[in-house]
Amino acid sequence: MAEKKASKRTSKKKLVIVESPTKVDSVKKYLGSGYDIEATMGHLRDLPKSTLGIDIENDFEPKYITIRGKGDLISKLKKKAANASKVYLATDPDREGEAISWHLSNVLGIDPQSDCRITFNEVTKDVVKEAVKVARPIDMNLVDAQQTRRVLDRIVGYQISPLLWKKVKKGLSAGRVQSVVVRLIVDREREIEAFNPEEYWTIDLKLTNDKGKLPFKAKFHGTSDGKKMALKDEATSTEIANFLKTASYTVKKLTRKETKRKSAPPFTTSTLQQEASRKLNFTSRRTMIAAQQLYEMGYITYMRTDSLRISPVAQTEAREFIEATYGSEYVPKTPKQYRAKKSAQDAHEAIRPTSVANTFEKLKTKLKPDLFKLYRLIWLRFMASQMSDAVLDMVSADILADKYMVKASGTEVKFQGFMTLYVEGKDESEEKSSKLPTLTEGQTLLLKELTPQQHFTQPPARYTEASLVKAMEEEGIGRPSTYAPTIATISARGYVARDGKSIYPTELGFIVTDLMKENFKDIVDVEFTARMENEIEDVADGNVKWKNIVRDFYIPFNETLKKAEETIGNIEIKDEVSDVVCEKCGRLMVYKQGRFGKFLACPGFPECRNTKAIVETIDAKCPKCGGEVAVRKSKKGGIFYTCQNSPECDFISWSEPTNEKCPKCGNTLMKSRAFKGKGPVTMKCFNEECDYEYKPTKK
Repeated sequence: MAEKKASKRTSKKKLVIVESPTKVDSVKKYLGSGYDIEATMGHLRDLPKSTLGIDIENDFEPKYITIRGKGDLISKLKKKAANASKVYLATDPDREGEAISWHLSNVLGIDPQSDCRITFNEVTKDVVKEAVKVARPIDMNLVDAQQTRRVLDRIVGYQISPLLWKKVKKGLSAGRVQSVVVRLIVDREREIEAFNPEEYWTIDLKLTNDKGKLPFKAKFHGTSDGKKMALKDEATSTEIANFLKTASYTVKKLTRKETKRKSAPPFTTSTLQQEASRKLNFTSRRTMIAAQQLYEMGYITYMRTDSLRISPVAQTEAREFIEATYGSEYVPKTPKQYRAKKSAQDAHEAIRPTSVANTFEKLKTKLKPDLFKLYRLIWLRFMASQMSDAVLDMVSADILADKYMVKASGTEVKFQGFMTLYVEGKDESEEKSSKLPTLTEGQTLLLKELTPQQHFTQPPARYTEASLVKAMEEEGIGRPSTYAPTIATISARGYVARDGKSIYPTELGFIVTDLMKENFKDIVDVEFTARMENEIEDVADGNVKWKNIVRDFYIPFNETLKKAEETIGNIEIKDEVSDVVCEKCGRLMVYKQGRFGKFLACPGFPECRNTKAIVETIDAKCPKCGGEVAVRKSKKGGIFYTCQNSPECDFISWSEPTNEKCPKCGNTLMKSRAFKGKGPVTMKCFNEECDYEYKPTKK
């Protein structure tokens, strides 16, 4: 009988609990039939939404409750855990995942100090099987770091937000990270508004050899002794330009230099979001959704990291692939190592493919478009980071023009190296350097063209998602896991809006930021926020108790909150009134700001909830009825045109009506473009029976 019981006990399966259901099948396949795999589908417990959920009087003890809708799942997990021979908690390998495992241990009655926690940086067979062999206790330092952030964010959000509701308008929110990010955007916009442009001039030249061949570009530099001259006005520029038109040009000095261009390091969370914005036009949220799926499918390593470390095994695999594919000269003598900033956590590697043999070409038919584009970017960046440096030949020429000097420079790629695969994108456009023709010192040159140009200094550029993520990382605001949700939140609250890729503050963003700066200066202070992040790091490192951090923050914060309640008066935000009449109640509609820009809304809300999109029109009449023509966007972003008199008039076209008339039949000429609106313009007659068309010449 005892033997039967022992046999039954040993036949029980081991239970592995992961975070995402996408991992279940992969992990089950790797571990085999002796394991049962279940998923938490995110958090099981959290602070309540309806109350603060933190017992201030009891030393800031959090009051966790079961998340609504997770009761049945918890019952299922309890039953499975009770029947398992061993339970492994395999939630994501970050602080949030560590906290979820800790909550699971509480729910399932598992000792958090037992060897119950396993993590894998990549969902591959070897890594998953090895993780089970090195199970460890739950790291309470990481759990406490997550609790510190959660409690601080809850205190700030739940105690300042009601004040904003009361004093400004309902639906607003403040946040320990989001408020300082809005301030960055507001401060940048005020820099732009306060900027005074200054005039300056440049003189561009096109020079040739003495036979009028091999033209190349040069720029005015200054006096013949090499001293640079600034051209600040038209009079000076014109005087020098007139002199240069009749000057003699001689090559005074040639400087040749061989330089190496180093490859960019593999991706971190921040640099992945930045590069996906530049090269793929992805938002941070879109990037992280795609990266999460690639990780769960086993194609990339964990995507929330600020480490640049690469495992020796992965480096060896990459180097062997590079040598076999491109040749030994593309493999550096020693594996490349990249140094992350001091504050980076080194728990994970940089983001890389789990196997370089899974080239993006092989996965093209297996991955959805977003996943394929992002995987291709990650694969190329990682492989390039392990390749030899590029070698460039740079030539600069000092050219005498009698009493003045002009300069020319050129770059030629001598050895492509990593540039065979990948070149990092830039936020600002760079002037491309072209190759210079062969020149010799003392050589006579001829002037072919000369162009003086007026310019004005430009204000700082507005933030894009890429540059905002970069600023957040550099200033120490938030963590890799918070960049994308923070940007999504400030957009959803209507604090910022977009103009193409640029992000700018709305009127509401200005008002709330000014209120926060005046009354909660620490919350929107960049240095204070960065210091708080460092203190959370200290908790993760086990150097300080988390409740000490919260206590030190709360005491002065609570005093500030009481003072703000007394001093802030009601702030009325007046809506701009339009001339559009609400067809439901007859009021004049007002302009409102949403996450996607302005729209029209009835001021009678909540009695009247009518809203309208603001319609863009063009300076041309409908070719059918003469009405106003509206510009519309399809679901895929394509532009088309409709009549404002719809449905009475059924005009709709991908081609844009113009004010030009057909010389053959007198009908409207339509402007169309091939290749999804990016090709050359063709003017065609709207009348289908008329065959008149022409292609306008470029001016």
